[in-house]
Formats: sequence, structure tokens, C-alpha cells
Amino acid sequence: MGFESGRYKAAMPAQVAEGWTLVRATPPSRLASANGLRTGLDGRIYVAQVAGSAVSAIDPDSGAIEVVSPMGGAIIGPDDLAFDEAGNLYCTEITEGRVSMLAPDGTSRVIQGDMPVANPITYHQGRLIAGECRVGARIMELDRGGGAPRIILDNVPMVNAFEVGPDGKLYFPVMGTNEIWRVSLDGGEPEVVARNLGVPDSVKFHPDGSIISTQVHSGQVLRIDPLTGESSLLADIGPGLDNVTFVGKRIFVSHITGSIHEILAPGKVRALIDKGLQWPLGLTVAADGTLFIADGGFTYLLAPGAAPVIAGMLFTPGFPGWTRDAVASAPGEFVVTTAANIVARWRPASQEHEVLASGIELAMGIDKAPGGGIVFAEAAQGRVMAVAGGDIETLARGLDEPRGVAVGSDGTVYVAESGAGRVVKIARGKVETAIDGLGEPHGIAIDGNRLYVVDIKGRRLEDIDLASGARQTIATELPVGAAPGTLRKYLGAVGDMCGPMVSFTGLAIAPDGTIYVSADAEGSVLAFRRAR
Repeated sequence: MGFESGRYKAAMPAQVAEGWTLVRATPPSRLASANGLRTGLDGRIYVAQVAGSAVSAIDPDSGAIEVVSPMGGAIIGPDDLAFDEAGNLYCTEITEGRVSMLAPDGTSRVIQGDMPVANPITYHQGRLIAGECRVGARIMELDRGGGAPRIILDNVPMVNAFEVGPDGKLYFPVMGTNEIWRVSLDGGEPEVVARNLGVPDSVKFHPDGSIISTQVHSGQVLRIDPLTGESSLLADIGPGLDNVTFVGKRIFVSHITGSIHEILAPGKVRALIDKGLQWPLGLTVAADGTLFIADGGFTYLLAPGAAPVIAGMLFTPGFPGWTRDAVASAPGEFVVTTAANIVARWRPASQEHEVLASGIELAMGIDKAPGGGIVFAEAAQGRVMAVAGGDIETLARGLDEPRGVAVGSDGTVYVAESGAGRVVKIARGKVETAIDGLGEPHGIAIDGNRLYVVDIKGRRLEDIDLASGARQTIATELPVGAAPGTLRKYLGAVGDMCGPMVSFTGLAIAPDGTIYVSADAEGSVLAFRRAR
């Protein structure tokens, strides 16, 4: 099978060993998230992708995608963007807390380096204005020459994508109060324009003078009268909407999961770019065969023969946080590791979670022990830990970037020591090499006496007989890790919303023997089965 999408192009398709079949359990995503939108002078839609650490340009008619700033380039974690009349592209880099400029000749420089949770940005008549998506946010006019910024307004409860209106005032969504405000570019007291929305995260002015605003919590797109604040519903696309732009009078909106929709008429939309997975990260399979997919700020349940449904996301109540890995426990219940530095027992149906361990720095892989305890890796501290009955025990320390965790039926703990290129086993307090000669192992899983490992550096899936040590390579040239020749840069925390967005390539085994692998390079989940 070939592996090509708008965000990943393979040098060659995956190669699968004889006796195995490979299909996609979910389709690849063409964008690695879709955040800020802006229409360029060329008529294309430019989209910032935080998760993909990239900026792409999209033809609004054909959907053809061209990468303008790739992952591994100068721009890191872009959340919003704006152009000046010379074609310079300005990006807020939310994980870096800064604003950078990318010139048409490809050179770049930092415009402002002290903007925690830098998010909204707009350009108006020679003035570059940016803000912060945090409690106590500042809205500032930036000096493009690198001088000190001028504060327009401060102490705003989370500002997001904004624009200067026809009256010359700045209109902006205030997520913390669920309102839209406006303020003079010279500063002063802000005014409330609209209240009681669906948590607005963008405000843009349509050519007809109305405000078009996406609502991240409700998933609605609203048309709002800037004079009265009255609103009408244009579309309901689902929670996670991010931004809006116009091509002439045509309206396009982005969704964090990587989709871009055109609103053709009230209640009528078309997908220019279909939604997909942003990463994906850890995987686990429940006893009934339902696959749980951790995708950072979103999590999904994929029942056999069905399409994925959202189990929870950053903007739903009771969500435990940006999720890296999971293990199925009781029916309808999962134990997850998150970028909130916790391990939590989570029940998606009731949207409740219980913290089992906190203060865990870069919590990664997780598995269930035979006695009901939970074992997990803490990558930043090089530790493997167990939690049971409220007690936390350190099983091993001094490991080099531990990632995946798998526990055998006899209680032996196996850990993918990613930085050392090996899998170790922990038994009776001792750490021993179980499998060496790997590149960068991430997800691992045990089925009987067989251990399966996904090696993102070697782009392969390995099958190891734990009794004899015999190995078989099930597949090579997998779309895992970063694209060939690409340096995946570290994405830090996003204020209080989530901790560092460190990737993890997951692996899980279903009761029927299907092996699932997170194809994080292309944004899909792969399913491997023995040929019958």
C-alpha cells in the first residue's frame, strides 16, 4: 500500500512480510491540525498547524496543498498568521512564546520574543498587532524592527484570533468570559460587543460588514451584528473549531483536527480538507475490540466496523488532559498518561477522571499489571513507576528516555528505552537488556510469549519470541516518526492548557490478534493481521 497525504510523502510504500496483511484503520490526514487561517495575495488559504509545526497554502477550489514552512523549519508551532503588503508572513509561535517573520525569500527572524502563549495576530495599515491566549493576556502593537512593543490592552482573560473592524477598532474574542470585545488601537476601556456565545476563538469581518466567529466549545460558526451583538447560526461543524478566513465573499473555517470547511449557505457546508488525526499517539484496545486512540488534545473510540467518535477533548468537562498513552481497565474506563503531568483513571461516558499519580514529568507509555496495578514510564526522569492502591513505587531509574511499557502475564515489565535503542526487562528489581540493536523503539506490546516493537528510526515493526529470542520484521518503511530528512522539533507547553507536546508512537494488540500502530508521520492508524 502507498502512504501519501498532504503532510507526508513516502520515498516508497510500506513493505510487509509474507504471511501478514496491512490496512489503514483510519485514513491519513492531509494537515497535521488546522489552526490560524489567512488568505494570501495569491488567493490561496494559508493555514498554521501547531501540531505539525508547519504552514501550508491551500487552493480554495481544488484543495491542493503546498507546504510553505515545513516541520523542522524556522517556524515552530505556529498558531496564527498574517501578511503585510510586502508579502512577509508573521506567525505567532504558541509553544515558543514569540512572533517571527518569514520573508518571501525564505529568511526569518524573531520580531518579539517575550509573548507567553502567543496566539492571535493581525496586520492593519502598517500596524502589526498580536496577543496572548492566557489569563491576564496582553494585546500589543509590535515594532517590526524589534523594538519594545506598545501595550494596547492587558489583563484580558484569554484572547484569540482578532481583526480590526471597519470602524478602526480591534475586535477580539475573550474565551475566559465567553464574549467578544472591542477596543481602540490607542488603548482605553474595552467594550463588550456580544455575550453568551459558545466560547469564541476567532473574530473576522466578512466583506458585508458582519462578524464571522468560530466557537471552539459548541462547534458553531456564528454571524454577528457588530452594532447589536445579535447572532445567527451559519453552521455547526463540531467542537474544536479554530479560525476563519474569506476568499472574496466565500467563508472558510478551520478545525483543530485538520479540517477546513467552506460554508456555502446557512446549514450547508463542504469539506475542502477532511478532518483527521493530528498525531496520533498511544493506543489501547478494550475487551470488546474497541480501539482507543490518544491524539493529544482529542481522544477517539473506534469500534469494529465504525468510524471514530470523539471520547473527549481539551474543551470538554472532566477531560484529564492532553493524552499521550492509555490502557483499557474496566469496561468504559481507561487509565491515561497526560501532558498535565498526571496518570489518571478516566471514564469518557461520564466525563470524570481520578488522578492516580501527579507530578510525573513527561509521562509516556502505560500498561496494566496482572494484579491490577498500573505501570508507566516517566521519560524526563528516566524512571519506570508503578501505582497500586494509592501507593507509588519506582521500579527502575536511570533509563535513557523510556517510552513504551508492556507487562507480561508473569509480571515482568518490559520498557522501550528509546534513547538507548533497546528494550529492557525489569524483574525482581533488576534491569536487563531484553532486545538490543534497535534504532528508536517507542510502542511495545506483549501477546503470549511474543513481544512487538515499533522502531521509529528504523521505520519497522518487529516481532520477537521472548523464549528463543528469534526475530521477524513484520513491516518496514512505515510512516512513523518524522518524515525522512526532517528534524522533529520539540513542542513545549501551551500555557496552562497542556504541557509539552512530545510525540509517542503507540502500538496495541486486539483480542483477535490485530496489531495497531500509530502512523504519526501521516496521521493514521495502521492495522496488521496475519494472512488467513
